[in-house]
Amino acid sequence: MNYYSHFQLPPIDSVRKKELKLFEKLIGIRFKNLELLNLAFSHRSFAHESDGEIDSNERLEFLGDSVLGLIVSEYLYHILADKNEGDLAKIKSFVVSEDVLSMLSQKIRVDNYILIGKGEEYSGGRSKKTLLADALEAIIGAYYIDSGYSPVKEFVLGLLIPEIDKVVQDKHKKDYKSLLQEYVQKRFKSYPRYLVVERSGPDHDRTFVVEVVIHNKGYGKGEGKNKKEAEQQAAGVAFNALTGKETTRSSKKDNQSRR
Repeated sequence: MNYYSHFQLPPIDSVRKKELKLFEKLIGIRFKNLELLNLAFSHRSFAHESDGEIDSNERLEFLGDSVLGLIVSEYLYHILADKNEGDLAKIKSFVVSEDVLSMLSQKIRVDNYILIGKGEEYSGGRSKKTLLADALEAIIGAYYIDSGYSPVKEFVLGLLIPEIDKVVQDKHKKDYKSLLQEYVQKRFKSYPRYLVVERSGPDHDRTFVVEVVIHNKGYGKGEGKNKKEAEQQAAGVAFNALTGKETTRSSKKDNQSRR
């Protein structure tokens, strides 16, 4: 069955073919159908601006998300026999998070090969975490269709085992929103609230300042280019204030810079 017959694939000229071959060489995989790899790089902004009707990478991203989840779940199930379901779920949620996937995407230079529209390009689309993470999932989905489960499993674990090891050894960047929520639930029988107290900058380059509020008392502020990033930073400050534990180095530097 020709699984990719349903796609309207973006065209590949000789220059693009060389670029895709270089990417394959850099990450150590090879596609039987190079057009599928090219489709994995096709952001919806590029598809919308193209003259002909071509697909974006969104369906491949959907598939890749599931394939990624299965590979990581299977690996954790076998190597962490002493962990319960809740522990496995926490480790998995971090490993397949947008932060980790976008970091890995940058590591293998996905940003150099993404096909994006002019508007997205001008707004810094190549550095957006969501776009990078989605593209990596699309590549995983495309490689699964092209070559099957075993090759894509080898590719995914090659990227993710170091990140899994960091989590198991507690050397990873913490999800402070989750940690704070668990702590506040136990201590206060309540939930933290996140309030946007300041917005600045143009629409394409906004900066948000968010404050954590618990029982009508502010416990920390964070700053970021989106609400999620600002909330994580604020949660780290609040968690540190409530527990006396150290946050990440980056959080401490950010806090000092705002004093």
